[in-house]
Amino acid sequence: MNKSTGTICITDDNKSILKTLDILLSDYFTNIITVTNPSQLPTLLHEKKIDVVLLDMNFTAGINNGNEGIFWLSRIKEESPGTQVVLFTAYAYIDLAVVGIKAGAFDFITKPWDNEKLIDTLTKALNFNKAKNKKLSSRDKNIKQQETENIFISNSQSMKNLYEQIEKIASTDANVLLTGENGTGKEVFAKQIHKLSNRKNNEMISVDMGAVTETLFESELFGHVKGAFTDARNDREGKFEAANNSTLFLDEIGNLPYHLQSKLLGVIQQRKVVRVGSNKPIDINIRLICATNCNIPSMVNCGKFREDLFYRINTITINIPPLRDRKDDIIPMTEMFIKRYCSIYNKPIMELSNKASLKISSYSWPGNIRELQHTIERAVIMGDKILDENAFQFNTINMIDNNKSHTLEDLEKKAIAESINNCDGNLSLVAQQLGITRQTLYNKIKKYNIM
Repeated sequence: MNKSTGTICITDDNKSILKTLDILLSDYFTNIITVTNPSQLPTLLHEKKIDVVLLDMNFTAGINNGNEGIFWLSRIKEESPGTQVVLFTAYAYIDLAVVGIKAGAFDFITKPWDNEKLIDTLTKALNFNKAKNKKLSSRDKNIKQQETENIFISNSQSMKNLYEQIEKIASTDANVLLTGENGTGKEVFAKQIHKLSNRKNNEMISVDMGAVTETLFESELFGHVKGAFTDARNDREGKFEAANNSTLFLDEIGNLPYHLQSKLLGVIQQRKVVRVGSNKPIDINIRLICATNCNIPSMVNCGKFREDLFYRINTITINIPPLRDRKDDIIPMTEMFIKRYCSIYNKPIMELSNKASLKISSYSWPGNIRELQHTIERAVIMGDKILDENAFQFNTINMIDNNKSHTLEDLEKKAIAESINNCDGNLSLVAQQLGITRQTLYNKIKKYNIM
């Protein structure tokens, strides 16, 4: 029997199921990994190339709504977009499994499973993954090359001033704090600073602090040695070591829990890391760039962010203006996105009508560049040669009821809940509509206990 070449990761808290599937699938696939705790997945996805994850939908005792499976599906896609996920569900959760398909899962298998169907589904997912990755490789490179071009349109004076700041600080090693709303392109600006720096020949290392779980914080950032904890099978360098002689970009720094901030501060001050399970300090030489959409000074005043850490990360602070404050850049950026997506979808270059230009220019773009990008993509997919005002549909949500008193959190919770309902649970689409990253959306869903 010829085995399919690839790695299948089975994630289930039932050890009997893991053992049974390991024996069964080892005859059909070259590499089988079994995991009892899904919190191990982010590290595993960084360490190994995993083609397919067979993911159970419930892990916590007494909780059987399947939402854990949807959450970990989202995390897997965030960490490794090319990995295919097959949901493993009991009959009672088929409706939720369908929601999972809409959120990016390849397929689902019901328990108790049929061996032949299970093997067939995993084989199809593995083959699909290989074919998809080949097709996306060249396209992704082109899109990444265009990222900076899209953001760095500078008809507006505010952006011209911003570029002058970046050129002045790029060649230094000063720590930089990038602030601004979601969707303004903070990571792209971090890449540009790195590109203009003396460290440009080494890859910039990025970490989404909102996506790092507390249990894996030290391992992820500082590394670990073999045997430091369960499943630490090999020595592993953390992000600080990986960024040695380069730039380390810490996104969503405002989401870091207070009790972990002191550990980050110590490494930044000493420029040394100690891997989990080791006593040996390792010297690091990094340039630190952080980003946040939070009001850090206000968080300091409220006791939610350490003042000493704040002063360490903001030697230079650069505030990136929202798209509504750079009106002169909106139409040129729109035209650039139109050209990009016409090329991607093999369509002739489309033109923008005068009424469409007026509609786009007058909209406030609460999701900023990210919202503009997704809006243009939808218009190109659905549009014809001339894009008129009807081609552009904005995802406005009426969150305010004048007859009731609401806090900002009430409004945010209501907006997210309504968008999830309108999008039939497709969290990727919800994030697009709200103009936030998927990880930020997951954090808020957990915060407000929406799902």
